[in-house]
Amino acid sequence: MVTKVLTDAQRFKIDQEPDHIFYQHPRFVQHLDKPFRTRLTEFYREQIPPCATVLDLGSSWVSHLPDNVRYERIIGHGMNDAELSANPRLDSYFVQDFNLDPSIPLQEGFVDVCIVVAAWQYWTRPEEVAAEMLRVTRSNGTAIVAFSNRMFFTKAPQVWTDGDDCEHLDYVGTVLQSNGWGDVKVKAEETKKDGLIGLMGGKGDPFFAVTARKQI
Repeated sequence: MVTKVLTDAQRFKIDQEPDHIFYQHPRFVQHLDKPFRTRLTEFYREQIPPCATVLDLGSSWVSHLPDNVRYERIIGHGMNDAELSANPRLDSYFVQDFNLDPSIPLQEGFVDVCIVVAAWQYWTRPEEVAAEMLRVTRSNGTAIVAFSNRMFFTKAPQVWTDGDDCEHLDYVGTVLQSNGWGDVKVKAEETKKDGLIGLMGGKGDPFFAVTARKQI
């Protein structure tokens, strides 16, 4: 049972071209800065137990998981085959546009953790994705949705482009909770630039995360 949270207007994107066209060419670049990525990796180390089966949704050529932690299996999802095939952490992957088909091709209770980084802000059917995440996660499993304040503006739905950082956290948490996830927690942290700029107070990309647990 999917509980809708967004209105049709909140799902509207400026760029109406199918997403597979936008993502057809690989982008072997980092979309978030090093301070954010460092914090994300440490957050994963804190939140994800070794030997877990991890589902990396909205992935690309990197997964940001700690290099020195062994996981049972890492399954990737994304929009570009070349990026996913270049990701050394993935044991398997699938390419799928969740805005057209939000189903996840895994059996019920197959994974321990679902992670999403810098991808939720492009989904126009997040409620269905959240419900599918819950279905494929084992009891007491975890969802981790991380993001910063960057986006491809024309590809993000209005609920994201119109919202501020606090509203983004609330929105993600509301969608997860409305679709069966419990123990929803949010984290908002500043990061510091590396080197002299950081010592002088220079800020990196802010780190935001929403975590939730499957309590059934």
